[in-house]
Amino acid sequence: MLEESKTLWKNGDTGRKIYNIMPSVSLHPINWIREDVIFFSQHGPFPAYLKRFHLSDSDYCSCGGIGTVLHYATQCVLTVFWHMRKPAPNFEQEWLKRVAIITSSPGIKFGG
Repeated sequence: MLEESKTLWKNGDTGRKIYNIMPSVSLHPINWIREDVIFFSQHGPFPAYLKRFHLSDSDYCSCGGIGTVLHYATQCVLTVFWHMRKPAPNFEQEWLKRVAIITSSPGIKFGG
Protein backbone atom coordinates (compact mmCIF):
# COMPACT_ATOMS: atom_id res chain seq x y z
CA MET A 1 0.00 0.00 0.00
CA LEU A 2 2.82 2.43 0.82
CA GLU A 3 4.54 1.68 -2.49
CA GLU A 4 1.30 2.33 -4.36
CA SER A 5 0.90 5.65 -2.54
CA LYS A 6 4.46 6.61 -3.40
CA THR A 7 3.90 5.81 -7.08
CA LEU A 8 0.61 7.73 -7.22
CA TRP A 9 2.19 10.73 -5.49
CA LYS A 10 5.25 10.71 -7.77
CA ASN A 11 3.28 10.33 -11.01
CA GLY A 12 0.16 12.33 -10.13
CA ASP A 13 -0.91 15.55 -11.73
CA THR A 14 -2.56 17.14 -8.69
CA GLY A 15 -1.04 18.44 -5.50
CA ARG A 16 2.13 19.55 -7.26
CA LYS A 17 2.68 22.59 -5.03
CA ILE A 18 2.95 20.28 -2.02
CA TYR A 19 4.86 17.67 -4.06
CA ASN A 20 7.49 20.31 -4.90
CA ILE A 21 8.01 20.84 -1.17
CA MET A 22 7.65 17.21 -0.07
CA PRO A 23 8.34 14.86 -2.96
CA SER A 24 8.28 11.67 -0.89
CA VAL A 25 5.51 9.85 0.96
CA SER A 26 6.10 9.33 4.65
CA LEU A 27 4.30 7.49 7.43
CA HIS A 28 5.22 10.31 9.82
CA PRO A 29 2.62 13.10 10.15
CA ILE A 30 3.59 16.66 9.29
CA ASN A 31 1.27 18.17 11.93
CA TRP A 32 0.54 21.31 9.95
CA ILE A 33 -2.18 23.57 11.25
CA ARG A 34 -4.90 24.87 8.93
CA GLU A 35 -2.97 28.04 8.07
CA ASP A 36 0.09 26.01 7.08
CA VAL A 37 -1.99 23.87 4.73
CA ILE A 38 -3.53 26.97 3.13
CA PHE A 39 -0.11 28.61 2.73
CA PHE A 40 1.73 25.66 1.22
CA SER A 41 -1.12 24.37 -0.96
CA GLN A 42 -1.97 27.95 -1.99
CA HIS A 43 -5.64 26.96 -1.81
CA GLY A 44 -7.55 29.56 0.11
CA PRO A 45 -9.37 32.88 0.01
CA PHE A 46 -6.82 34.54 -2.24
CA PRO A 47 -7.97 36.50 -5.31
CA ALA A 48 -5.64 34.65 -7.69
CA TYR A 49 -6.97 31.28 -6.47
CA LEU A 50 -10.61 32.37 -6.52
CA LYS A 51 -10.32 33.76 -10.05
CA ARG A 52 -8.80 30.49 -11.23
CA PHE A 53 -12.08 28.77 -10.37
CA HIS A 54 -14.26 31.65 -11.62
CA LEU A 55 -15.31 32.53 -8.09
CA SER A 56 -14.03 36.08 -8.52
CA ASP A 57 -13.80 38.47 -11.44
CA SER A 58 -10.36 39.71 -10.46
CA ASP A 59 -7.11 38.23 -9.24
CA TYR A 60 -6.01 41.56 -7.77
CA CYS A 61 -5.54 42.28 -4.09
CA SER A 62 -7.08 45.45 -2.63
CA CYS A 63 -3.61 47.01 -2.68
CA GLY A 64 -3.32 46.54 -6.46
CA GLY A 65 -0.95 43.56 -6.56
CA ILE A 66 -1.78 40.08 -7.82
CA GLY A 67 -3.41 38.36 -4.83
CA THR A 68 -1.32 35.21 -4.41
CA VAL A 69 -0.21 33.57 -1.18
CA LEU A 70 3.34 34.79 -1.73
CA HIS A 71 2.09 38.34 -2.36
CA TYR A 72 0.33 38.46 1.01
CA ALA A 73 3.27 36.84 2.82
CA THR A 74 5.97 39.07 1.34
CA GLN A 75 4.71 42.21 -0.41
CA CYS A 76 1.17 43.37 0.36
CA VAL A 77 1.01 46.68 2.23
CA LEU A 78 -2.10 45.39 4.00
CA THR A 79 -0.19 42.50 5.62
CA VAL A 80 3.14 44.16 6.44
CA PHE A 81 2.98 42.96 10.04
CA TRP A 82 3.27 39.31 8.91
CA HIS A 83 5.78 39.70 6.07
CA MET A 84 8.61 37.31 5.39
CA ARG A 85 11.51 38.17 3.11
CA LYS A 86 10.60 37.28 -0.48
CA PRO A 87 12.96 34.77 -2.10
CA ALA A 88 14.48 35.29 -5.53
CA PRO A 89 12.33 33.46 -8.12
CA ASN A 90 15.00 30.81 -8.74
CA PHE A 91 15.09 30.01 -5.00
CA GLU A 92 11.32 29.98 -4.36
CA GLN A 93 10.92 26.17 -4.18
CA GLU A 94 13.91 25.77 -1.86
CA TRP A 95 12.58 28.63 0.30
CA LEU A 96 9.18 26.94 0.57
CA LYS A 97 10.85 23.64 1.51
CA ARG A 98 12.78 25.32 4.31
CA VAL A 99 9.73 27.15 5.62
CA ALA A 100 7.85 23.82 5.59
CA ILE A 101 10.61 22.17 7.63
CA ILE A 102 10.54 25.00 10.16
CA THR A 103 6.75 24.85 10.54
CA SER A 104 6.90 21.08 10.99
CA SER A 105 9.28 21.44 13.93
CA PRO A 106 7.75 20.84 17.38
CA GLY A 107 6.64 24.03 19.07
CA ILE A 108 6.89 26.22 15.97
CA LYS A 109 3.77 27.23 14.10
CA PHE A 110 3.63 29.45 11.02
CA GLY A 111 0.00 30.52 10.98
CA GLY A 112 -1.76 30.71 14.30
